[in-house]
Amino acid sequence: MLAIASLVLAQNMGAPSILPKPVLMQAQPGTFTFNADTRIVVPRELEEVGNRLQEALRPGTGLRLDLTNHGGGNAIVLRLDRKLQAMGSEGYQLDAKPDQVLIRAYAPAGLFYGIQSLRQMLPADSMRKGLGAPRTWSVPCVHIEDQPRFAWRGAMLDVSRHFEPKAFLFKFIDELALHKMNTFHIHLTDDQGWRMQIKKYPKLTEIGAWHKPNQLSDDPTTYKVGADKAITGLVEDGGYYTQDDLREVVAYAKARYVTMVPEIEMPGHSFEVVCAYPELGNGIDPKRLVTPGVNDPTPDVLNASAATVKVYQDILTEVMDVFPSTFIHVGGDEVNKSHWHNNPVMQAQMKELGLKSEEELQSWFIQQMDKFIASKGRRLIGWDEILEGGLAPGATVMSWRGIEGGIAAAKANHDVVMAPTSHTYLDYYQASDRTHEPRAIGGYVPLQKVYSFEPVPSELTADQAKHILGAQGQLWTEYIPNAAHVEYMAFPRLCALAEVDWSPKASRNYDDFLGRLRVHLDRLKMLDVNFRPLEGSKEAAVAGWKSGEMSQTFTTHSWDVTSSISGPGVYRAIYNYTDGDCRLDIAWSELLEDAAVVARDEHVGHAGDAEVDNVYTLKLASPKPNSRYTLRASVRADGGTDSVGDIFVKKAW
Repeated sequence: MLAIASLVLAQNMGAPSILPKPVLMQAQPGTFTFNADTRIVVPRELEEVGNRLQEALRPGTGLRLDLTNHGGGNAIVLRLDRKLQAMGSEGYQLDAKPDQVLIRAYAPAGLFYGIQSLRQMLPADSMRKGLGAPRTWSVPCVHIEDQPRFAWRGAMLDVSRHFEPKAFLFKFIDELALHKMNTFHIHLTDDQGWRMQIKKYPKLTEIGAWHKPNQLSDDPTTYKVGADKAITGLVEDGGYYTQDDLREVVAYAKARYVTMVPEIEMPGHSFEVVCAYPELGNGIDPKRLVTPGVNDPTPDVLNASAATVKVYQDILTEVMDVFPSTFIHVGGDEVNKSHWHNNPVMQAQMKELGLKSEEELQSWFIQQMDKFIASKGRRLIGWDEILEGGLAPGATVMSWRGIEGGIAAAKANHDVVMAPTSHTYLDYYQASDRTHEPRAIGGYVPLQKVYSFEPVPSELTADQAKHILGAQGQLWTEYIPNAAHVEYMAFPRLCALAEVDWSPKASRNYDDFLGRLRVHLDRLKMLDVNFRPLEGSKEAAVAGWKSGEMSQTFTTHSWDVTSSISGPGVYRAIYNYTDGDCRLDIAWSELLEDAAVVARDEHVGHAGDAEVDNVYTLKLASPKPNSRYTLRASVRADGGTDSVGDIFVKKAW
């Protein structure tokens, strides 16, 4: 039935391009037209949901769209229906008929998501703010039955590395809600800045919220301000949110059915805390991080003493007072345990507790937080390193180093949010050719790769798969200095992830998604979202390398690139690291026509987190018909064999 309905709708020129794709959509004859008499009919207890519809439609349509709790005529009717309980709290049904649009749901959240679909049924101009005089808008008549595949449909924004103003948090929430995403994971603390006011420990923001301008790249060295200028005298950068600020953000999100999940990093990524309160560290001098742009490669972490545990429980008490979310994120990733190994106090504590390793000490620390958070009726969530040394009983795992941590947690009957670097790290580059892309941290996650992600690993049984709560996109901001850059990295890739999280796996089709996305980008333009254009987003690698294929010494490797050669011209061979512990070093690259070398570019390049000179220019003057073309290069994996990447060969001119 779903396939037939989709076909019928696709043949209807007025078919709406809704994103994420609904579970079932059937075209009906006719249209519903908004006019000066159109009303929103909603029960008094649901007026807040009605207000969301009113505020979304009034600026663009120019119509009053008054709320009423009774009456008929030309109307949009919002109604709770207990018969729809099987669709869950976020499911809805939408029926657009010539005289009325009826949205029904079991719970208010479902009505809200039905509203988002209705908004997307209107022309893109309807989302323009301040259009002026009233306009006549119509939507095609249609029947929709829809509900999400996953309960956790999220995006993480790092406001520690680069602080974002409160106004942008509001805008980002609106962007998530439009795409039926329901979780905003806000990364409030990290080495570079503490962003939440904690009244019991004021130095966290007095000292920990400020730092010298961020270094944006290593080679050449550039900074957020004063690029290519002397770093002497640059002002500090930073900021923080008061608790009242965050309560306002939480309330704004709640009204749009987005849950704010706070992250307070511990015990690693906490050097800003040690700078503010040195007694919480392991004795490393905080002054080692005072030079602009010179970051200690091994910044101190929290000590795992009972006193530190108490401080962080005090902090979490204030955090939970502001954030009512079920989940509280404690980080737990990339803890440099060598500081504990070299700290006699920590070694004595391990002996006293009967712990055999620093991994077990971290597990003990996280377990104290797990017990405390659980005692407040909440749940702890952390990055997959919290598996090391033993997982706390109530912990949920956010799997970022691939999906393996998520598999292990689900098999142990722990809940999981999938967030692997391979498909969901939106701070990675979106194009293989980075010449015209803004600076990113490295890696390569194009739109199509995000869309291809499957959050439920095939290794899991049906019962284990129930522990996969959903998937989340990550926006780390080391190299993302402002809101416009955040949006450029987020969209349209978050559109793809929204469909991964919401729509049935069997109904997903990338070409169909692209067709709807092209329409949807016009809406984002009206909403002043700084998205990346689609050009080049579907490019495919012609070759690549896998973990274990490269040795630690320079050796010659060859790849068939015939499919990328289309006549005479200058070609670029681009080496893009995508995963693994080791970068790829390239000494030279050459192009072979059959067995003969026809072009060569010799210079040292690196494909890794920092891409340096990784593009090789190869000129093909007079290609022979029906020839086989081979790319050959001298390469090595630096420091090991775990390197993964893609190779692109593109015609430059």
